[in-house]
Amino acid sequence: MSMEDNKVMIEVKGLKKQYRLGKIGPGSLQGTIKERRERRRSGVKATDYGKNKPFYALDGIDITIRKGEKVGIIGHNGAGKSTLLKILSRITAPTEGCVDMYGRVTSMLEVGTGFHGDMTGRENIYLNGAILGMSRSEIDAKMDDIIEFAEIGEFIDTPIKRYSSGMFVKLGFSVAFHLDSDIVIMDEVLAVGDITFQQKCLKALADTSRDDGRTVLYVSHNMSTVRQLCDRCIVLEKGKVIFDGDTDKAIGVYLGTKEYMPNEIVFGPDHKPDERYLRSVETFSMKRLKLLGRIDPIFRNTDEAQLQISYSSGKKIARLGFRFELWYQDGSKIATALSGNFIEVEPGEGTVNITVPLSHLQAGQYRADIIAFEFNGTPNERKLDAVYPGFIFQIEAVTDEKNYLSWQPKYYGSVRLDDMKLELV
Repeated sequence: MSMEDNKVMIEVKGLKKQYRLGKIGPGSLQGTIKERRERRRSGVKATDYGKNKPFYALDGIDITIRKGEKVGIIGHNGAGKSTLLKILSRITAPTEGCVDMYGRVTSMLEVGTGFHGDMTGRENIYLNGAILGMSRSEIDAKMDDIIEFAEIGEFIDTPIKRYSSGMFVKLGFSVAFHLDSDIVIMDEVLAVGDITFQQKCLKALADTSRDDGRTVLYVSHNMSTVRQLCDRCIVLEKGKVIFDGDTDKAIGVYLGTKEYMPNEIVFGPDHKPDERYLRSVETFSMKRLKLLGRIDPIFRNTDEAQLQISYSSGKKIARLGFRFELWYQDGSKIATALSGNFIEVEPGEGTVNITVPLSHLQAGQYRADIIAFEFNGTPNERKLDAVYPGFIFQIEAVTDEKNYLSWQPKYYGSVRLDDMKLELV
């Protein structure tokens, strides 16, 4: 790796951003006079006025990002993601700490950022280019590429206040992507675009990072796109960095780890969003799931999960089956497992043991929604009960004689099918 490839593009040290909670001031002359009268009556000193509780949206963050890195920033609402990007984009100033950035920065923090509604799409391209310090000739050289990528050629000379949110996203991304910049900062903007354009954008960002050494910072609640784009991921929680490293591990930290994977789950109202619909059936209800044979739901893909479900049935069911719908840690649905046989249950309380094969799953955290149904010989099942989620578990990375390649879920997917057979003819 050359010195240029290892160049630091963003250096954040001891970054803090403080706000104050509660009412800061009366907001009017009449309110000020009223506040002063109340303070005199209560004996509160004037110097105590406005002393509200401080709140740190960012609380001592240190981050180093190098040239060509594609870094995801994830965290729950209120973690400090947008505040961090606003400081990096120089929209707001930090309370403490310093931020050093090297090169031109293009930011797209929300739909239509930096656009003027009364100006046409073409005029807004010139405006954004000028803000970046580009000359008119430099912008002209990229104009056709911007319009073509945005897929809004016939509307480019229309005032953008008439654009739909999807058109805003397409033009905004195209402008941010094509104008000369060393760092691209994006916050949830692709969430509005259609799937085809979203994939087009992600591929473009990955290609330019690899080929041109452009640095990308990407914030999203869509773990699938984060996983697809980012080589590295930073997890924020309450204004602090709690993880910085591998994207799949970061997603696992964000979605919760061991404490969210109990070995026994009692199915209450939170697990049964369809309960009102199912209540009219009044025939079958799943009560509890218990993991058998181990303490923690952490497996290798050479294992099988042995589960026991307790239930109550209001009638005899001749052919009861179960369906497990599997979701990966990034929120994408990946597979469905059906029971290979049916059982007959009598009215009353009971338990059923279920063996779930895990051989096709690669390393990561998974969620299984469980549906109980009655099969009556037709292609359609009769849904009896459902729990969301019914089972949460983790697959550990393991290398055996079958896994001779280092499996990369980001590129290969989270499910590995049976090996194909080759024959030379």
